[in-house]
Amino acid sequence: MVTRVNEDSVAWRDPKRYLWPLGLAAPLGPFIAWALVHTLGLGLFWAFGAFLWLIFIPFIDLVTGPDNSNPPEEAMAALERNRYYRWCLYLYLPLQYLGLFFGCYFLVHEPMGSGERAALAVTLGVSAAIGINVGHELVHRLPGSERTLGKWALAQSFYGHFCVEHKYGHHVRVATPEDFATARFGESFWAFLPRSIFGGIRSSWRLERARLERHGQRVWSRGNNLLVAWSMSVVCFAPLILLFGWGLLPWIAIQAAIAILLLESANYLEHYGLLRQKRPNGNYERITPQHSWNSDQLCSNLFLYHLQRHSDHHANPGRRYQLLRSFKESPQLPSGYVVMIILSLFPPLWRRVMDHRVLAHYGGDLTLINVCPRKRERVVRRYGTGAYATS
Repeated sequence: MVTRVNEDSVAWRDPKRYLWPLGLAAPLGPFIAWALVHTLGLGLFWAFGAFLWLIFIPFIDLVTGPDNSNPPEEAMAALERNRYYRWCLYLYLPLQYLGLFFGCYFLVHEPMGSGERAALAVTLGVSAAIGINVGHELVHRLPGSERTLGKWALAQSFYGHFCVEHKYGHHVRVATPEDFATARFGESFWAFLPRSIFGGIRSSWRLERARLERHGQRVWSRGNNLLVAWSMSVVCFAPLILLFGWGLLPWIAIQAAIAILLLESANYLEHYGLLRQKRPNGNYERITPQHSWNSDQLCSNLFLYHLQRHSDHHANPGRRYQLLRSFKESPQLPSGYVVMIILSLFPPLWRRVMDHRVLAHYGGDLTLINVCPRKRERVVRRYGTGAYATS
């Protein structure tokens, strides 16, 4: 389905306009799961979120193939102003929390075993994970109201520090050894995971403390964005625990862990091995489309609000998701994020698929690659020294 986006002067139609609400299937997951279980009588459908993530999205990606179309420059201003695209995001939040409430209700009141409860927790975790991505989109926006909505989107996963670290840490240090959310060549996802989580938390606290001190404010105050974001998680879950009981705690923890795992695996693949070079003055070169891995798979881009057009996002972080473009010069993933996230969980498979692509992107020159220091000698033995320096 298509519709006119720019009604001022450019007769351009957005072919994906009415496809963006597909992403709302994720927060509706608990309702869809309940309907499938009661219609078909199979408890495995409590894992609807897993089926959506692991089967539906990759299958549609495979059928539809990549979409590398870009809006014309003349249509960008009108596309930016069109509030329809904002409402596609805004609607995610009430559905996310409605799904969370009824998911907790089902966990307590529906007759199900521990395996079925775990399956429903996974469905809630997928909703929370895509909610983090919605929050990612919103915390980049200038209106304070959108940034507040972004914090609420992060609250379900207890990942409020992301609103500070991603914008003021990751976007500044991306594709450098100093960035906690940039995976290094040869680094497994399981080694990257704690480095990114705990490094990001520490970094966000340092950044927020420095900001408050510059403005003459106390760190432990209502002006602290981290304390506000973390308190939102308390406000989110305290009423649910009071209403449904402490037995919810393990399932709340599981769904949050699933969301964090999916987010950090996306972080892992987005800049794996990529490195901005240093200029003679010691500063890093500016961020270009070559410093992020991209994927143009249609369905996963719809569910992730063009997150896979990551190069344009880093080059233009103020650009809304519907405007993000595909670049030929960006390194390309062989599949969508969903498939690549699965591969990242198995380091030998990941290395087999990705290491030669990193090397090809840099013409085989290891000096240009962000190599994991702990794996440096192993990488040299495997790929040869060439011009590679170990100092």
